[in-house]
Amino acid sequence: MQIFSWNVNGIRAVINKGEFANFIKRYQPDILCLQETKAKQGQAEIDLPDYEEYWCDADKPGYAGTAIFVKNSIPILNFSRPFLERELVDKYGDLTHEGRIATLELDKFYVISVYVPNSKGDLSRLEIRRQWDKAFLAYVKELEKTKPVIFCGDLNVAHREIDLANPKQNIDKHGFTNEERAGLQAYIDAGFIDTFRLIHGDELNQYSWWSHWAHARDRNVGWRIDYFLVSASLKNKITDAQIHPAQQGSDHCPISITLK
Repeated sequence: MQIFSWNVNGIRAVINKGEFANFIKRYQPDILCLQETKAKQGQAEIDLPDYEEYWCDADKPGYAGTAIFVKNSIPILNFSRPFLERELVDKYGDLTHEGRIATLELDKFYVISVYVPNSKGDLSRLEIRRQWDKAFLAYVKELEKTKPVIFCGDLNVAHREIDLANPKQNIDKHGFTNEERAGLQAYIDAGFIDTFRLIHGDELNQYSWWSHWAHARDRNVGWRIDYFLVSASLKNKITDAQIHPAQQGSDHCPISITLK
């Protein structure tokens, strides 16, 4: 089984560029987790007869949002758009109404597409981001009591210095603050495994997001901020984990795992 994750930065834009069709034709994912769809179901012209679509929309039009597409051959037990069990409201809005979590229950595990809030350039959302990390960790650990969990998506943080091209210049900037990095480390300390590092070790120059400035993508001056994390009980089931920078259409590229 191959599971892909992709922050499309607007599903309609990726479709209009022809890149979504190119992606599906090339990879034929068994499960596709999307983030930052910026659309409600039905607003995008999608023709995928081989897939079932599960959408989690933001209340605010054209903002955030997640979705999961699953091949018809894969049985789904349940789909949910969970609310984290604490109030997460700041001057920008209510994080629990921004369509940031889509959860599918399969026979042997859960799959979650998650779009973690950005702490913003002035770090004005850093505190609520810290609260989010704690609430989301509590949520996935509760699910894990039932069966293993796979969660993936744009976690909006580079975990270690090897996960971005210019770590020294970005210390304490959004996406690389001690608080955000500690939030990701807390998942790992709780037993979740960063699948890319499991397979590739400390391999350098592997990024999933690039700024639009200064031809950053052409020069591969990027950040690894998209992840697949899995329960420790799935460690021996992960046979591959990849980043797919050749896929265009978004400022993020897709990432994937293969399970036996």
